[in-house]
Amino acid sequence: MSSTSKFSFIVDGHLDLATNAMSMNRDLTQSVETIRKKEKDLGWSDFQDRGKGTVALPELRKGNIGLVITTMISRFSEAGDPLDTMALPGWHSPQQAYANAQCQLAWYREMEELGEMAQIKSQKDLKEHLDVWKNENLDTSKKPIGYLLALEGADSIVNLDYLYRYYEQGLRSIGISHFGPGRYAAGTHSDGSGLTSIGIELLKEMNTLSIILDLTHQTDQGFFETLDIFQGQVIASHQNCRALVPGERQFTDEQIKCVLERDGIIGGSLDTWMLHPNFKMNVDDPKELNINMERLVDHFDHICQMAGDTEHIGFGSDLDGLFGLEQTPYDMNSIADLYKFEDILLKRGYTKMDIENIMYKNWLRILNNVLK
Repeated sequence: MSSTSKFSFIVDGHLDLATNAMSMNRDLTQSVETIRKKEKDLGWSDFQDRGKGTVALPELRKGNIGLVITTMISRFSEAGDPLDTMALPGWHSPQQAYANAQCQLAWYREMEELGEMAQIKSQKDLKEHLDVWKNENLDTSKKPIGYLLALEGADSIVNLDYLYRYYEQGLRSIGISHFGPGRYAAGTHSDGSGLTSIGIELLKEMNTLSIILDLTHQTDQGFFETLDIFQGQVIASHQNCRALVPGERQFTDEQIKCVLERDGIIGGSLDTWMLHPNFKMNVDDPKELNINMERLVDHFDHICQMAGDTEHIGFGSDLDGLFGLEQTPYDMNSIADLYKFEDILLKRGYTKMDIENIMYKNWLRILNNVLK
């Protein structure tokens, strides 16, 4: 399989591959078109994006997206249903949440067995993986997708001993909150709340490890409480600007400034909910609202003007984060289209060096700072 991308290597800082494989029952070794057709033929309608997915391993290769930060998501909620996306899903005990996360980890391990993916846990792993992708004599279809393992929401860390258990399994990034209330911190739609007492202890313990803290999904209160405690590398893996699209899911300029001061990266999200003010899920049409890929560059511009450089932005697409084409810029068909940003950025005045920063260099800098 030859690549459609002109760019030789791209990093995506946020994907939910295991959620799609295990919760959505998608065989990601198949192409996006094959998965879409199967879901349509089966008449599945349990999720809004059935038949509209945009991410699979063949498409990552087509777009030369050779490295991703990809998640395990497993919430705790005393009243939740883990499969009910209309409410706040969750398992009824932290142990169940952990077991479910381990199921997702088992999927990543199976992809490694097939040679489809390669886990990145150290600087040595990263260097070896980049060498594989630089090898022009190896067909792109034979190159594994490198992945850095992340937790989106820390509920499945049963206690601090489990933090070290996860670390031994290769976990290198943690976002301690997700949507709604959490064991360690409140998340999106819980503004007015912040860290819990065990959240404070978790952050202190994370200071002893070479691990990334992902600030995405933190409430405003929790964001600043967190930065007072955690001293290591911070990122916002899939986060846009509140100055352009109002709402507490986006970062204020003050929050962006804090991430810049800590030499972090803000990964631009391609969820149209985060690209257009008051976008109504399952109602609005991205094409009718003219939500195209250019909208993300507006957020890049805003951050770069604040930073004075292009060293603190990258992709954190969040594509297929329980949404599909119905909530994706209309000029994208799949994640392979990330390469199209090269021409968009050139037309907006970004230099070749700027584009290299955005496509992969910024993320690689952060990973090399953290990995041992």
